[in-house]
Amino acid sequence: MKIRYLHTMVRVTDIDESKRFYCDLLGLEEVRRIESEAGKFTNVFLAAPGQPEAQLELTFNWDSDETYGEGRNFGHLAYEVDDVYAMCQKLMDAGVTINRPPRDGRMAFVRSPDGVSIELLNAGGAQEKKEPWASMENTGHW
Repeated sequence: MKIRYLHTMVRVTDIDESKRFYCDLLGLEEVRRIESEAGKFTNVFLAAPGQPEAQLELTFNWDSDETYGEGRNFGHLAYEVDDVYAMCQKLMDAGVTINRPPRDGRMAFVRSPDGVSIELLNAGGAQEKKEPWASMENTGHW
């Protein structure tokens, strides 16, 4: 019996704000979209460039004012990045809080606009520790 990873789904409250975070800031690309008039939802599937087999599904339920909460039992999404320091700086410059800075030169955590925890791992292992990251404290939780 075979098993194949398809996607991870997260519910979002603002599709445009979520796409700005995941696409414009993290660098994912939209690979397909489903609009369901009958179900009153939009599903947007994203993937890292060149990795269409590992998708993130953003689900937006129309006409809903539901607050989804953090869902800590979900855990987190993890993405490998070329330079964890550069990615964290880009996110900070765009107003994103770095919840767990890359003090070790390898790992950081941020949250999406809907509170989904995102782990960022430096490709190829840890970089040399450097400031301001090495002495930066955690903010909130991840």
